[in-house]
Amino acid sequence: MTERATRGRAAVAAAALAAGALLLAGCGQGDGGTPDAKAAPAASAPAGSSAPPSAAVSAKPLAPGEVRVAGEVGKPYTLTLADLRGLPQTSASVKFTSAKGEQEHAYQGVPLNEVLKRAEPRFDQNKKNGALRGFVSATGGGDYRAVFAWAEIDPAFARSQVLLAVSEDGVAFDDAAGPRLVVPQDTKGGRYVSELNGLWVGVVDPLVDGAK
Repeated sequence: MTERATRGRAAVAAAALAAGALLLAGCGQGDGGTPDAKAAPAASAPAGSSAPPSAAVSAKPLAPGEVRVAGEVGKPYTLTLADLRGLPQTSASVKFTSAKGEQEHAYQGVPLNEVLKRAEPRFDQNKKNGALRGFVSATGGGDYRAVFAWAEIDPAFARSQVLLAVSEDGVAFDDAAGPRLVVPQDTKGGRYVSELNGLWVGVVDPLVDGAK
């Protein structure tokens, strides 16, 4: 074989190798040189599965004074002091002990039970007194939080009514501060949640049944 033929075959082989390299480099690349979406599909929930409520629903930030009612309810919603003032009012004169000493006040507001009923709590009606498995978590300013058994706020079980107060001693709360939770049956003021911004309804079944 002549030297010219040898060089020709070497050139053809080099060109073939270069073409193959270019072809391989193009595999798995989309437009603009970024990885092809088909090569690395984005993770997604399996068909028919349900994401946790916190992942499925992106709740918008609350404005000052707003209260979000959510959890195990059919109709979550947000309310304000103006909304509460438009509802039937009741009053309560209370005495309790706080870090500031003995407190005595007159409050006006809306029974907590009435506010939560509008959200349609999802209690299991197939269980005897299914509502007694329920609870309510109330969150206020500074991420302060207190918990109530449903029986404490339901007039079918409780003697006194927990209120979402709109005023104290005749003085209306500022709209940006929101309502105050008032618990007439408590002797200490720890559950008098100020600057209320969240009411979350839950049931104990998942916690109790899943406990080890």
